[in-house]
Amino acid sequence: MTEHASKSSNADRFGAMETDSSHNYNQGLTPLHPPQKSLIRFNMILRALVLLILASVAETLLYMHHEIQPGMVLFPAAFFAILLVFVLPNRIYRRWGYDMGDEQLRVLRGFLWRKDTIVPFNRIQHIDVAQGPLQRLFGLSTLIVHTAGTHNSIVTLPGLATIDAEDMRETIKGHIRQDMI
Repeated sequence: MTEHASKSSNADRFGAMETDSSHNYNQGLTPLHPPQKSLIRFNMILRALVLLILASVAETLLYMHHEIQPGMVLFPAAFFAILLVFVLPNRIYRRWGYDMGDEQLRVLRGFLWRKDTIVPFNRIQHIDVAQGPLQRLFGLSTLIVHTAGTHNSIVTLPGLATIDAEDMRETIKGHIRQDMI
C-alpha cells in the first residue's frame, strides 16, 4: 500500500511540475489580446476543413481502387481535426507573451520549439503595424520590428489590440529618437 502511495505521489509531483512549467513559461509577461485565441481557432478550423476534405477524397479513392473499409482514413483525420480545433489554439495562445521594457522588447513564443527574442531599442531600424483581413475582423494587429543585421532581423508580435500595437510603435519610436540625440 505504501508503494502504491509512493508511486501516486511521484505521479502527482510530476503532473504538478509539468503544469507549473507550462504556467511559469510566460510568468511576468503580457499575454496576447484575448481575441487572438479566437483567431487561432478560426485558422485551425479552416485547416481542419481542408484536412477533412483531403481525407474524404483519399478515402474515396482508396475505397474505389483498393476496397478499404469506410472510415480508415476519415476517422483518424477527424480525430486530428478535433485536436487542431479544440486543443491546439489554447496551447498556442498560452505560449505567447511579451514585455515592453525601458530599453528593449522581449517576445516569447513557441509551442513545440520555444523562442525567446530580446530586441534592444537601439538596434531597431523601423517598425510596422500590419493588419490582415481576419485580424481586422477580430480587431487585432501585428507589430513588426526590423532590426539591424541579417540573421533574425525581423521580429513579429501578432495578436495585439490595434491601439496597443500603435502605442507600442510610438513608444519605441520615442526611444529611438532619444538614442539618436
